[in-house]
Amino acid sequence: MAKPPISNKVALRIALASKLFPELPLPEFIQALQTYVGSDILNEKNLGTLTVNSLKMALGKSYEVDGEEAGDDADSADMAVMKEAVRILWGEMDEVEDLPALDPYQEGDMPNSIRIAVASNNKEKLDGHFGSCVRFLVYQMSPTEMRLIDIRSTAEAEFADDKNDFRVELIRDCQVLYLVEIGGPAAGKVIQSGLYPIKKESGSPAREVLSQLQNALATSPPPWLAKLLGVADGERVKNYRARNYA
Repeated sequence: MAKPPISNKVALRIALASKLFPELPLPEFIQALQTYVGSDILNEKNLGTLTVNSLKMALGKSYEVDGEEAGDDADSADMAVMKEAVRILWGEMDEVEDLPALDPYQEGDMPNSIRIAVASNNKEKLDGHFGSCVRFLVYQMSPTEMRLIDIRSTAEAEFADDKNDFRVELIRDCQVLYLVEIGGPAAGKVIQSGLYPIKKESGSPAREVLSQLQNALATSPPPWLAKLLGVADGERVKNYRARNYA
């Protein structure tokens, strides 16, 4: 399936808005928007023409809005959802996202470091499932330093023939992946790609969780981590007893 021309910013808005309608698959949500604007191309300009009424019509719903007569299935909850979706599609929620700033980084800046991806939906938090998170936060971490070097949107995964493959390729340059949950088939692909997945409880600040791993880097890394760092077998700590780092 060919990927329609769409910017990362617009793709992220659409992905976030679609999460307000969990009963509607994202491809169908996109098709409804394309039908409304009369084009396969979705951009900031044509999404900016959406109103609550027009979005409801595009999604096949009818309501009474601002005194205009429509169907009888309206209620305050539906109204609130529609209004929030329009605000997201307009870009009014871009600032609300409050994404963290990236730290300066060039390849080679941090010797003896590893690259870590964190599945995230909100701000700088570890709160995402592998197959549904809206972005990956990418950190470079050494025993003494931690930098957020990239934020990678997963919105375009919905246009891929294999969503799991797309997400794996997005973070293939990383060695470790933190997430809340991952399905069996996806986990197999992650591990085969060389990524080491670590499941953690949802909602934790990403840097707080990673600081535990950083402490392990600086003291006595478990065998899997020592291997990532390139430490020879004979130089690894013997009889290491893993604590709750992973």
